[in-house]
Amino acid sequence: MRFSFRPKIFDLFQKGKYTMDDFRADLIAGVIVGIIALPLAIAFGISSGVSPQQGLITAIVAGFLMSFLGGTYSLIGGPTGAFIVIIYGIVTKFGMDGLIIATAMAGIMLVLMGVFKLGTLIKFIPYPIIVGFTSGIAVVIFSTQIKDFFGLQIESVPSGFLEQWKCYFHHFGTIKLSETLLGLVCLLVCIFWPKVTKKVPGSLIAIVVGIIASVVATKVDGISFLTIGDKFPELAGGLAFPTPSLPAINIDTIQELFSPAITIALLCAIESLMAAMVADGVTGKKHDSNTELIGQGVANIVTPFFGGIPATGALARTMANINNGGRTPIAGIVHAVVLLVIFLFLLPYAVYIPLSCLAAILVMVAYNMSEWRTFKYLLKGEKTDVSVLLITFFLTVIIDLTVAIEVGMLLAVILFVKRVSETTNINVMGKDPIAATENVEVINPTDTQYLDIPDGVEVYEIDGPFFFGLASKIDEFDRFRGEKLKVRVIRMRRVPFMDSTGLNNLRNLYQRSKKEGIQMVLSGVTEKVHATLRKSGFANEIGEENILPHITPAMKRASELLNANN
Repeated sequence: MRFSFRPKIFDLFQKGKYTMDDFRADLIAGVIVGIIALPLAIAFGISSGVSPQQGLITAIVAGFLMSFLGGTYSLIGGPTGAFIVIIYGIVTKFGMDGLIIATAMAGIMLVLMGVFKLGTLIKFIPYPIIVGFTSGIAVVIFSTQIKDFFGLQIESVPSGFLEQWKCYFHHFGTIKLSETLLGLVCLLVCIFWPKVTKKVPGSLIAIVVGIIASVVATKVDGISFLTIGDKFPELAGGLAFPTPSLPAINIDTIQELFSPAITIALLCAIESLMAAMVADGVTGKKHDSNTELIGQGVANIVTPFFGGIPATGALARTMANINNGGRTPIAGIVHAVVLLVIFLFLLPYAVYIPLSCLAAILVMVAYNMSEWRTFKYLLKGEKTDVSVLLITFFLTVIIDLTVAIEVGMLLAVILFVKRVSETTNINVMGKDPIAATENVEVINPTDTQYLDIPDGVEVYEIDGPFFFGLASKIDEFDRFRGEKLKVRVIRMRRVPFMDSTGLNNLRNLYQRSKKEGIQMVLSGVTEKVHATLRKSGFANEIGEENILPHITPAMKRASELLNANN
């Protein structure tokens, strides 16, 4: 297997490939996307159970590395809403050291996925699973914002969805009207500001409104808002960019964090490659999924050691980049530099941002993530898809995102095997003449030779892959057999592949037939299936003379065996 890793930014180093016009377009787009990413990075950091600066650090470090090492031209990386639930759970149970280890482990998994060229396989994850856990995450994010949006006086909100709402109903009498009104105003700004202009994000305007309200409230008796500064007073003095640090690592912690790390890696791969595919559709360019996974992996290995959290490609910021003229990965690098400048010089002003304002922004994020129209559409589909969708959704909301992905994938595999096995049939040919050709779907009497099936010979046809999902149908050979059966011809022209279980079933059928005095001939065996038979030794067992590429020599061989027995 040939290893391939070529970040898209390397293409720009070719002579004359990158112009000043390209740089100007990337500079403008990068500045705008950096401003858009600011409130989201802060909000995602706080909602994940870490600090706002950790959200910003993630957008800076991961955003830079993903653009520099990634396999797409327009993708913008950073923290996203999909990780809020899993990060919060890890931080609550294992602390920041646990999060650093889990994120780095996920990064290693992503690199390995890219090295072993598994990027294309991510695209085959069933859509109901993706919609199910995306919609579930949206509901969970919405649920976590109720306390700050309404200003409820709760010391500690439970992590479980059902427990959260029990707690909310119990404390709903502590609702604070000023916080609620500010949250509603900021939410309305997020909803309606795009009708004014899409150049400046509504979330940024909402933060400006929130800061103004917070500053004015300090001069008015009886009105106050809980702000980021109240929760993180250390921000007031400004912060230096952190130096890398290593947590204590032991085998027990690695074992406990292995499952959450897999979830982070899968989420990262799914989100980034989905965003890359959407970007390709808009720009007409083509991404390299395996290079992208390696770039994402390196970013998630490095970022946590600077205090960051898991990151992936962000679809909304990627589309904002494209819509504002971003052409190359340079735009993503500029976006990271803009956030770095804000982090170093403007972060102290973040202490005035009300938490109800951030809650309103995240409620809007949850709504956009919910995909409720797609969810409603999928509910009208086949029962199997609906069951996968609903099970994944409710497990995400009520139990755990990791469990939801694991169970959803298991269900999808089972249903896939069931569907494929239903497409494979075993049929017995009647005594009417049969077509001699192995390669036509429609028999044309003018150019097709016909053969009669003599007494004592039966011809069966396997139509579809011969694999473990066909185990329940193998008895159909005996169900169709006649009393005078001497030679069994099995047509395999429509068998594209055979796995070890299918091979074992075929061997068992041969051995059973041999004990009953029935000879077996294989017809229309493709080169791929023939290679499998040779490799396993079954070709020698049945005899190469009984494995024929065409029905004509197969019927001739059957006649020879029939005559030899008489």
